[in-house]
Amino acid sequence: MLEDARIGLKVDVDTLRGTREGVPRLAALLKKHGMDATFYFSVGPDHTGRAMRRVFRKGFAQKVARTSVLKHYGLKTLLYGVLLPGPDIGEKGGAHMRAVRDAGFEVGLHTYDHVRWQDTVAGATAEWTRAEFERGLRAFERIFGSPPESHAAAGWQINDHALALEQEYGLRYASDTRGGPAFRPLVNGSASPCAQLPTTLPTFDELLGRNGIDESSIADAVFDLSAAAANPPLQVFTLHAELEGMLLLDPFEALLLKWRRAGATIVRMAAIHALAMKRELPVRAVIQGEIPGRSGLLAVQAPAMRA
Repeated sequence: MLEDARIGLKVDVDTLRGTREGVPRLAALLKKHGMDATFYFSVGPDHTGRAMRRVFRKGFAQKVARTSVLKHYGLKTLLYGVLLPGPDIGEKGGAHMRAVRDAGFEVGLHTYDHVRWQDTVAGATAEWTRAEFERGLRAFERIFGSPPESHAAAGWQINDHALALEQEYGLRYASDTRGGPAFRPLVNGSASPCAQLPTTLPTFDELLGRNGIDESSIADAVFDLSAAAANPPLQVFTLHAELEGMLLLDPFEALLLKWRRAGATIVRMAAIHALAMKRELPVRAVIQGEIPGRSGLLAVQAPAMRA
């Protein structure tokens, strides 16, 4: 059914708890099954509690209710940056990050301050964007001893200044956007060499609580969508260390086994990039659009500009 499919696993790590607890569990699970993935790390302060300011955003309250944020993230994490100081994830979780790299997994930059980037970057100035992006680059290099080769924007939030910085700093590829095939983003009127590899499949938290989907059926729901979308055969699935790496680990393992039985190959994002680059990519502007199950506007690709 999915014999020709390649599914890139993109693990977003947003919090200190996810770094310390969810990441090792996911790494162990993937090693157990001989599968690969790319881990994208938040490398600065954990200010997760400040995300609750989004309560007035369209759809946010419903998403929080559907996905049981308190159950998955824990009270302490939800107080970081509000009633508790936000711990430095790179400082306190750096050993866990390096352990994943040393175990053979690909690593990349997610963000410096997840909440600040997600809530600000869409309308930010070039100066703000550069300062925040470079903070992330410097912290990543302190942790790993080398700069990142790829970037995955927090909350799929990006602006033209950040796309230009990905090109300026020589990133090989990025996964900042949602939906559709790989493409080259239009930056300052030209096609960037830093290809975009969009997340093509819905995430667990976008599906849970909708259309009767619960933890017992979420693996089937994502699998069915991946089977329906297997042409073209390159797919990207984003998971979160705080969800699939913790209370949703069993449903995630069930999904991996369904993919394996159907003939799909689970790979890191670098492998998706290598396969995508075998043909000339379309050039597309990055715009904002809605994604079912997720609040607010996210970065998506516009219709193709040219082949």
